[in-house]
Amino acid sequence: MKIKTLVLTFVITFAFGACRKQTANQPQAKISPTPGPEAPVGATAPAGEKFFFRGTIAGNLAIEMVLLKDGDHLTGTYMYPKIGKDIALTGTIDKNGDITLTEADETGKQTGIFKGRWQTAYDSPDPNIKEIDGKWSRPDGSKETEFRVAQQPLEFTASVKIVPKVIKENNKEKRYTVEAEYPQIDGDARFEAFNREARNLISKDVAAFKAAETEQDGDQPADLPAETQNSTLDAGYDFRYATDDLISLEWDEGTYSRGAAHGNHLTQVLNYDVKKGKKLALADLFVDKSKYLTLIANYCMKELKERAKKDDSMIFADQIETGAGPRADNYRAWSITKKGLWITFDPYQVAAYAAGPQYILVPYSALKDIIRPAGPIANFAK
Repeated sequence: MKIKTLVLTFVITFAFGACRKQTANQPQAKISPTPGPEAPVGATAPAGEKFFFRGTIAGNLAIEMVLLKDGDHLTGTYMYPKIGKDIALTGTIDKNGDITLTEADETGKQTGIFKGRWQTAYDSPDPNIKEIDGKWSRPDGSKETEFRVAQQPLEFTASVKIVPKVIKENNKEKRYTVEAEYPQIDGDARFEAFNREARNLISKDVAAFKAAETEQDGDQPADLPAETQNSTLDAGYDFRYATDDLISLEWDEGTYSRGAAHGNHLTQVLNYDVKKGKKLALADLFVDKSKYLTLIANYCMKELKERAKKDDSMIFADQIETGAGPRADNYRAWSITKKGLWITFDPYQVAAYAAGPQYILVPYSALKDIIRPAGPIANFAK
């Protein structure tokens, strides 16, 4: 899933067990764990399948949701970031995927209703990944607003918690704001090195953004329209794959420079081999001296050229060779999924800004002859 910007950030904590599955020295938000539906000590664990979702409500307010699905019955919690507090959910899902979830406060008083459709995620290469798209309202139907959450493909067997952290700053003097989140996996020492990599990656990008804003301070005219006077960095993440041994994480970084006609988006990725304690390069997936970039690029260029033939396409047919040719910098935004390598081409790389990022799934079947036999994705090629 792609969420363009996440203005608020927050935490939701969950235990996995046998369940299935989705810079700056700024002060971090105080975050409370958000457990999913768990059994009391000595009791039988609740039946059903657990799903983890991340998304937004009201356009840009970030939320996280944990749901236990048992037949047509749904239970769980959701959370807003700054509040850092679980809100209980109970509801139903029918055979068509239509859901109704009622939220309640600590006293049991109903405070809102989610109504939507549980369906296959539109932007996921894996048809098993779900999303919920619909509307939230108060119990009386007022204050209606849209929401969308996408499943996170989490398959940890260790009992861990994922704690989203936030780097946040509002610098009125320099006229910029930062809202950038990154995950930390707590409860198992094996993930400490991954935590450092995730923290360092986003901290570095925040530092670069702030340095650029400091350098251009005073370059813009003072009479800019109010809505264009401040620069922003908003960064949110999604897991593309996550197990005890291998994690693929992707950030969407939305930036706006004051005075510009519109913002821009940059994709950052962290593919991490937990067993070896190392950040993966694309070359680590393939046998030595294989022409993996050529193979991947040829597949992507063919797909992009087909898209460019469509009347409604905004893909630059004459720029495909440049933006998707077999060069390492064209293929820096890659993620691991169960079905194949998920390649992201950022705006302007091969398509107009209005077209948004372009995504290509390169199936493992197209790469099986060059996948490293004992490498991190070897099991997918079998």
